[in-house]
Amino acid sequence: MSFATISVIGLGYIGLPTAAAFASRQKNVIGVDINPHAVETINRGDIHIVEPDLDVVVKQAVEAGYLRAVTTPQAADAFLIAVPTPFKGDYQPDLAYVEAAARAIAPVLKRGDLVILESTSPVGATEQMAGWLAAERPDLTFPQQAGEQADIHIAYCPERVLPGQVMVELIKNDRVIGGMTPACSARARALYEIFLEGECVLTNARTAEMCKLTENSFRDVNIAFANELSLICAEQQINVWELIRLANRHPRVNILQPGPGVGGHCIAVDPWFIVAQNPELARLIRTAREVNDSKPHWVVNQVKAAVADCLAASDCRAADVTIACFGLAFKPNIDDLRESPAVEVAHMIADWHRGDTLVVEPHVTSLPPSLAGHARLVEIDEALQQADVVVMLVDHQRFKAIPAAQIRQPWVVDTKGVWR
Repeated sequence: MSFATISVIGLGYIGLPTAAAFASRQKNVIGVDINPHAVETINRGDIHIVEPDLDVVVKQAVEAGYLRAVTTPQAADAFLIAVPTPFKGDYQPDLAYVEAAARAIAPVLKRGDLVILESTSPVGATEQMAGWLAAERPDLTFPQQAGEQADIHIAYCPERVLPGQVMVELIKNDRVIGGMTPACSARARALYEIFLEGECVLTNARTAEMCKLTENSFRDVNIAFANELSLICAEQQINVWELIRLANRHPRVNILQPGPGVGGHCIAVDPWFIVAQNPELARLIRTAREVNDSKPHWVVNQVKAAVADCLAASDCRAADVTIACFGLAFKPNIDDLRESPAVEVAHMIADWHRGDTLVVEPHVTSLPPSLAGHARLVEIDEALQQADVVVMLVDHQRFKAIPAAQIRQPWVVDTKGVWR
């Protein structure tokens, strides 16, 4: 059965590029989002997020009539769910958005449809989704009930893309597809082959779910090693970036770069899904998360020490000291602030500091709610002119292009080694 109409539920950093990729292959795509602003923006041919090349693809798809956005699901042949999966206060996975999406599409399902969960999820989430769908539609059969003969095919297929390169990696990267049955996997592969140039690798749903969590936990553990090294090197008065550069000359060593912590919806969240389900076994993964989550607090302590040195040298009041934080995004050259350690650092500084806190973030036009009213968003030149203490949090290309001679402040906390 062909896919005449494809529906993508959730038009965020993954959902919208995915919808655009299908639409670029002249497929009729219906994007669904509960945010009216996002829907209106997309239907104008514009985008509400920052991602290179996405604006061009969306504009062309909308103008050609292949992509439209709505707030309520409509009938389609395939449904891809790409909604947020945060964790709760106790690091337990929160599947409320997935459940809401599943129950929303249930009324429009028909025999032969395919439902794919793309959201990063704990092991077993695809089966839970199938259960929610079955409860809503007792007139249809699902893989957990009828196996290969089910009316509805269900699979799990996580994305593997890097913000800033999504439109390239979405098409080029291999895709792991985990169906609840082999027939589900084959049907999902046929869908992704509409635009995918990478390989579709088939497995079962639980393995695919764990694969996504494993990939990001692996990265988190390696980042934690670099971040822990930075703490040790600071104590030992060693330049951690020089140390890593030297150690990486070993043919089998590839240490990552330290930073203010770990952000984004994937690496900062996914390892906790493994820990939540395997609390006694996931000891290394838990420790890595704790190391990376504690790094912003260490950075703030470095800033406090720099302010103390500034006060001792200038004989002024704390209220007279201005701190400038460079960067809020969770990684360079994007506008995505989700789980960003830079936002956490800036918030803690603004909350503690009695003087002015300035923020430089060239990829946003306004501060997030946690900083609004506590800090000022300024341009690079103003920050460098007014700041007494400078804090480098995100190595945006625009920051790396600042000549070293312009950094005249003697009190610099550089978490990325940009101005070392």
